[in-house]
Amino acid sequence: MNPGVQGAFPVTIIGVGNMGAAMAQRLCALGWSPSVHDLVPQKVQDLLPFGAVARADVAQAASKSVATILAVVNVAQVREVLFGAHGIAPQLPPGHVLLLCPTLGPQDVEDIAHTLAQQGVDVVDAPMSGGPARAREGRMSLMVAGPAQALERVRPLLEALANPVFRIGTRAGDGARTKLVNNLLAGINLVGAAEALALAHWLGLDQGTTLDVIERSSGQSWIGVDRMRRALAGDLAPRAHMTLLHKDTGLALDAAAAAGFSGPLGASTHAVFAAALQAGLADLDDAALLGFLQGT
Repeated sequence: MNPGVQGAFPVTIIGVGNMGAAMAQRLCALGWSPSVHDLVPQKVQDLLPFGAVARADVAQAASKSVATILAVVNVAQVREVLFGAHGIAPQLPPGHVLLLCPTLGPQDVEDIAHTLAQQGVDVVDAPMSGGPARAREGRMSLMVAGPAQALERVRPLLEALANPVFRIGTRAGDGARTKLVNNLLAGINLVGAAEALALAHWLGLDQGTTLDVIERSSGQSWIGVDRMRRALAGDLAPRAHMTLLHKDTGLALDAAAAAGFSGPLGASTHAVFAAALQAGLADLDDAALLGFLQGT
């Protein structure tokens, strides 16, 4: 037997954009054949050659799965999928495990987990990091929090999707809290990298050479090097839309305010992303920050 199939069980993925599609491809490569659903039918069709399965009734597909992965964009979409006019929540049976993979506010995760727990459905708070390429290879990271029995029930799925899998704890929302801390730093690092390379431009330096130095020196950050390489190549096709870190840094600031904390960099970083959106860069990759900050 293919070792990837060992421990496999029925899984539904709702939302097969960049990350959802990458997770579906990863599971297909390991023989899982997940059911997939998206509001854009072509995204579903693109996954069928890999071995994914399209289901006409997504709620029924989820109800027959051991676990459902929500890989939509924000809490509004999560709530619509679960509790909207055609929401799947009423059909989820006791013992079902729902994995919440978007970056959400901790209170939203707690509220959703509390609501679903009343019908015996376990929520695993499972925000992800690493991008589509790593997700396709099973090398993204997952920050999971939820009931111990639910985490054990879906352990083969978690291990198929991610390496590493960080077990944050059992409190709903702690995965989200951890992801927001990470993404606030990612946003700070990205804005810093873009500002530094913009300065290199204005100083008359070769930006590629400067980035080579940064990559091997104390200024290195993964997101900074990854995005600035793309920016210098003129590749702004969205792998991570500018809107995402704008949303996530805002959620991090909300969480900080709720905890009574205020730092010196978060608000200014969020303001840079807000200005980039105001300048019309919402549909571009966040690598577009370089051109935005250097004024080209």
